[in-house]
Amino acid sequence: MKQYVIDEIRPQDFEKVKDYMDETYGRAGMDGLYWVPVEDALLSGVQRAHHACAPFFMAFELGPDRLAAELLVRTRSRVRCDCIHYADERQRNWLVRTVDAIFEKLEIIT
Repeated sequence: MKQYVIDEIRPQDFEKVKDYMDETYGRAGMDGLYWVPVEDALLSGVQRAHHACAPFFMAFELGPDRLAAELLVRTRSRVRCDCIHYADERQRNWLVRTVDAIFEKLEIIT
């Protein structure tokens, strides 16, 4: 799996990130997994055409010492579909900016 990972998170910073993720994206369902919605303007043509599969997300997994964001755009309604694919350049850049903005907002140095 392709991922963008911030590791070596300190325990006190983990709590700050967890609180932020819980508040912004809802409490993690299992194993620190958060579903971060992808902005509609960033969807590929195939994703825009698949109304039944919408909305689209990227999965973020928060562990005690790291945040890993999958570079896979997926839907929660299906496991396999043509609209589920690795992020294109715009989506990947958005994901990196989103993660970096979280750490900047929380004043966490990585």
